[in-house]
Amino acid sequence: MADLPDTLFPDEAPVARRILRAAHQHLFRYGYNALTMDDLAHELGISKKTLYVHFAGKDAIIEKIIAAIGRSLRVRMDAVLADPQLTFSRKLAGFVEVAGSIFATAGPTMLRDLQRFAPHLYQRIEEIRQVNIPYIFGRLIRAGIAEGRVRPDVDPDFAAEFWLHAIRGLVHPDTLDRTQLSLRQSLEKALHLFLLGLLTPVGRKNHEKILTP
Repeated sequence: MADLPDTLFPDEAPVARRILRAAHQHLFRYGYNALTMDDLAHELGISKKTLYVHFAGKDAIIEKIIAAIGRSLRVRMDAVLADPQLTFSRKLAGFVEVAGSIFATAGPTMLRDLQRFAPHLYQRIEEIRQVNIPYIFGRLIRAGIAEGRVRPDVDPDFAAEFWLHAIRGLVHPDTLDRTQLSLRQSLEKALHLFLLGLLTPVGRKNHEKILTP
């Protein structure tokens, strides 16, 4: 996972930003259980007392990190979606690039750790998805319709809801274990399937005949 820029913590003191960055790297590399206040203090060369001056505990640190990830996703995708120079296809590629870079090392171990030992933090991730995925994909689908790249009869709200549930399933720890795919690879495969479908042109014609009353 790419380092979180300090600009995502504008209200934090410099020491707090250092703590957040170090905790972020540990969390995504080794998981929730492996992240301890002792290790953070040792790595940063500060006392545990200093850590607790800034944060009540590791859960408070992780909650800040999760919130920062949500902000980063939203800010970067807003920039992609608002760029008039980007076509619909480029905006889709931008989504994969943004999400892939933010969650590059978010593997099943880290996610399963949060599910098992800190479900309230895993729920925060789910809340961020719940807010951002329909918003992002709703805008993407509407942009595609406006460009004539997406069928005008497609319901953007339904498509966005479809993607919310698809992504929720694809990034589940058990799914990542079974597929052995990174989050970026999962998104690329899902987009390919979503946009091109399963059927060949002949298969589509035959299917349309069956659906036609």
